[in-house]
Amino acid sequence: MRVLVVEDDGRIAEFVAGGLRQEGFSVDVADNGVDGLDRAQAATYDAAIVDVMLPRLDGLSLVAALRRRGVQTPVLFLSARHTVDDRVKGLQTGGDDYLTKPFALAELLARVQALTRRGQVAQEPTELTVADLRLDRLTRRVERGGTVIELRPREYALLEYLMRHPGRVLSKAMIVSHVWSYSFDTGTNAVDVLMHRVREKVDKGFSPKLLHTVRGVGYVLKEE
Repeated sequence: MRVLVVEDDGRIAEFVAGGLRQEGFSVDVADNGVDGLDRAQAATYDAAIVDVMLPRLDGLSLVAALRRRGVQTPVLFLSARHTVDDRVKGLQTGGDDYLTKPFALAELLARVQALTRRGQVAQEPTELTVADLRLDRLTRRVERGGTVIELRPREYALLEYLMRHPGRVLSKAMIVSHVWSYSFDTGTNAVDVLMHRVREKVDKGFSPKLLHTVRGVGYVLKEE
């Protein structure tokens, strides 16, 4: 799942993005309202975390603009303002939840997970299935042939991405963008190493093999 964080305080942005990535989310970060608005319109996100006080364009105006343009990404506002009026204004503007600073990372993660679950009910199935491989996006449970498969956060993120696009060849650059959320030299073997780990858990000892390499292009999950 992919989350957009719009926060001008670098320390808070790093703290939030790091916590989300540890939970297997793909994260993009913008440090001002204008860039946040551009990113939110240019890509599809499962949720957005938006600071209320932002340079160039404040968070309330950012979300109001998104709603006017039909973008319904669930939004969690972050703010140092604690009054009821402030929270009400955030929700009336188009936000879905409101968290005041300072906050505990565990609470933020719980709220983001709740927002993504709500969005999935309307947008995508909560359970993905290819052959006898099942992935529950609500509980993050993965099993094949009735056997539970334990995955690390990035392994889960890669498998979910592949299962959301069965039969489609995904390039290394696409996988990097969704699993690592930042750019690095795709000539490195990081994607190959991650794919090998997932194959060892998902395909080893099972038939048919579901994860396939398309040489010079990328990877695909499909039943042959």
